[in-house]
Amino acid sequence: VQLQASGGGLVQAGGSLRLSCVASGRDFDTYTMSWFRQAPGTERDVVASINWSGFDTHYADSVRGRFTISRDNAKNTVSLQMNSLKPEDTAVYYCAATNTFRTVVAANGVNYWGKGTLVTVSS
Repeated sequence: VQLQASGGGLVQAGGSLRLSCVASGRDFDTYTMSWFRQAPGTERDVVASINWSGFDTHYADSVRGRFTISRDNAKNTVSLQMNSLKPEDTAVYYCAATNTFRTVVAANGVNYWGKGTLVTVSS
């Protein structure tokens, strides 16, 4: 599975961005899909995950209520709608695929990573 993320950029605090990730390869609909982020000097942490069917999601406490993850298995895509952005959301965001039926995943369990896309939120 190859993952290609897009949609990052510079936005003012309070604004919105939408990240998208397109997967190539087989069996996209068997993977839990996630977005992680990593700011300079910090670990790569999960932001949001969605299970294979799209019916179960998980969010980090810091983004719950502001971010929404979704997937379209027919198009092999996963998206992250980010609203009410804060400067502390500034990071490189990574799309990830994990071969599991669980929704909650950790970085050390991810099977495939996409290249990151930078999100910068100015105050």
